Order: sequence, then C-alpha cells, then structure tokens
Amino acid sequence: MKKSHPAEGIRRRPEAFLKADMRDAFSIDVDRILHSQAYTSYIDKTQVFYLVGHQGISHRVIHVQLLSRIARTIGRKLGLNDDLIEAIAIGHDIGHPPFGHDGEFYLDELCRESGIGPFRHNVQAIQSLEIIEKSGEGLNLTLQVLDGILCHNGEATEQMVTPEEGCTFGDLDKKIERARLGGNPLPMTMEGCLVRASDTVSYIGRDIEDAISLGIILRSELPKSVMRVLGDTNGKIVYALVEDLTEHSTNDAIVYSPRIFKALTALKEFNYEKIYTNPQVKAESSKIKAMYSLVFNRLVEDVGEKDHSSTVFANFLKRLGARYIHAHNPFEIVRDFIAGLTDSAFLRLFTELFVPRTL
Repeated sequence: MKKSHPAEGIRRRPEAFLKADMRDAFSIDVDRILHSQAYTSYIDKTQVFYLVGHQGISHRVIHVQLLSRIARTIGRKLGLNDDLIEAIAIGHDIGHPPFGHDGEFYLDELCRESGIGPFRHNVQAIQSLEIIEKSGEGLNLTLQVLDGILCHNGEATEQMVTPEEGCTFGDLDKKIERARLGGNPLPMTMEGCLVRASDTVSYIGRDIEDAISLGIILRSELPKSVMRVLGDTNGKIVYALVEDLTEHSTNDAIVYSPRIFKALTALKEFNYEKIYTNPQVKAESSKIKAMYSLVFNRLVEDVGEKDHSSTVFANFLKRLGARYIHAHNPFEIVRDFIAGLTDSAFLRLFTELFVPRTL
C-alpha cells in the first residue's frame, strides 16, 4: 500500500519556519482546518434533514467526524497516513452552503443564472481554504490535502477507487476546472481514495437512523436482501463495509468485494427513493428556494451599489480586503458569502432583510 509521507507535502507558498515545527506537514494541516472559521460553521450546517427541530439528528460536524474515524480505522489497517486521512476528512465538506443538498442545488441555479458558472461544494471548499480563510490569505494547505478535499465526491459510489497521477499545483488547478464543469477527478493519493470511498460508509446508515427517528421510514421497510448482507442498523452496516474495504483493498486501489458493493448500491437506491426524495423531507424546499433567491439578489445589489451598511460588507468583505474584492465580481462575492453561512445565520439574515420589524 503506497503511504503518503509528510516530507512529500508541498504548499503553494513555502513557509521556512515550519521546518522547526514539531508537527509534520499533514498534522499541521489538521490543526489549521480545525481552527478555521469554516470548520467552526459545521456545527450549524445540516446534512440531509433541515428545519426539523429534532435533537440528535446529524449535522455536518458529526458527519465529518464519523468519516474521519471510519477512514482512519481502515487506513491504519492498510498502513496509510493517519494525519493526511484526518485532514482530508474534516475538510471535505467545508464548501457546503446552508440547508444541505437543497441549498447547494438552489445556489447552483443562481450561480448559473448569474453567469459565473456552476456551484460545486468541493470546488467551493478549495475557494474557502485557499482564498477566503485567514482574512484572505488562505490556510496554505498541502497539495495532498487540497487534492483529497476536491476529489472526495461522496455522491459517487464506486467499487474501486485508484489514484490519479499528478503531483503539482498545476495538476490540481486543472482538476479544479474539471470539477467546476461537472467532472469527477480522482485523488492523487491512496489516503484521498480511502476518504472518497469512506464518505458513503459514514452517511448511508446514519441517514437511515435519522429517517427512522423522524418517522420517515420504518426499520421493517429496509430491503431484506440488503439487510442479510449488511445488517439492519448503522453500526452493523458500517462494520460490514469497513471490514470489506479492509479485506479487499490492494496496494494501489481501495476496493469493495462484488457482493458487498451490490448490496451497498441497492441500499443507496433505497435511500434516494425513500429518504432523500421523500416529500416529507422536501416539504420546506420551495421556501428555501425562494429565500435563497431573495437573499442572493439583494446582496448582489448591495455589493454593486457599494452599500457598506450591508452585512456582506460588515461581516465578510471588511475582513478580506481589496485584493479579494478586485479579483471577484458581485455574484462571486455573494456566492462565497452565502456558502459560508450556517443554517441559522442564513435564517437570521433573511429575517433581517425581508421580515418587517414591529415597533
């Protein structure tokens, strides 16, 4: 198994003082992500179920922690780099906007309509980590970590994931453009491949448990043929998938056995039909769409008119400075601002902008 070594970690901007740091390159990246503003926002960004007011339902902060734990468990068995796995895992969903996948879909529509191209949460994660964080300086993370975050793509379910050649920031920039246009580039490291495969492991059973807690499905509805292979609880499902990946992965690929992969694919199809596209889950979706449109267009006007009393100036542009403003048009600025908001911050902003106040 090709393990990534911290000495191979390269950054866009060399930092000579890091040579005296007791931490290695990937460990430093873990700490930089953990202390970032974007990571802090995970705690109030929802995963699948938003506006439910139900204690114990998964938020993104839980998802990334579960992914990190699952991937590191497999990685230790395969002899891979723990710190690189953790850095990719905890940073992989930083680009997600408020209100889960629905929020991403509606922000994507608005971005396309405005002429700035599609919105992709994995590309937005790179924008946040390289351009927005640290008052516009970016975190200057290693190539391996940024590549793994860009290429995580948990929506894909693949029986085998193998690294894609590429070892420069020029290669990464080409991947970013491919991803922006809807491509699905593969990670350059085995650790990145493992996080990509483990993303599905971390959410598929957890989403089932959340759906059962909310009364959206019953455990008895789970497909019997799948349950015979994977089990009927999140714990059993995770264990079966982790064990299979550990057993069947090779020196140059993360691999599921055909039997387990068939069951996983069927379970994902069940989740899409019974959970992700369920009318109960989508009940408030049209309202979220309307709110996104109103907020996006209002803030674009504020930026265009240079209204410095607007929250987009006071709570975003003020800390980024002239270099960021000159490099981004009003639509891109509003995209970046909204993508960084938590669910509750978005609701407060909507209320502030569009709900009349009583005297």
